[in-house]
Amino acid sequence: MTDTTNSPETNELIGRYIAAWNETDPERRRALIARTWTECGSYVDPLAESRGHAGIDAMIEGIRARLPGLRFRLTGAVESHHDRVRLCWELAPEAGTPVAKGTDFGVLADDGRLRCVTGFLDTPSAQ
Repeated sequence: MTDTTNSPETNELIGRYIAAWNETDPERRRALIARTWTECGSYVDPLAESRGHAGIDAMIEGIRARLPGLRFRLTGAVESHHDRVRLCWELAPEAGTPVAKGTDFGVLADDGRLRCVTGFLDTPSAQ
């Protein structure tokens, strides 16, 4: 799959990705995860690791519980080529200063969903 920087498909995918991290309703979050990751999709960063829809859901729920009131938001443009995507994010109160920043790299499956994501903490949370 070849993508171009800021393609509508990639932007929609990453919009769902960020929305899943911010979704507090478990049913809506699970639906976002299913539309965003393949069934055997995985996520890994220095603090967490998960596989499959249920694992990703549990990981996000745990992070949401530890960091109530904070939301993920994109910083800068999403970049992609071939089956790779890169995005930068920050975690902050709705209108406040970020408490953490990071960069995520994803690999897309043939159906356009995420096969795996590797996250890096650029500025780890003090919480």
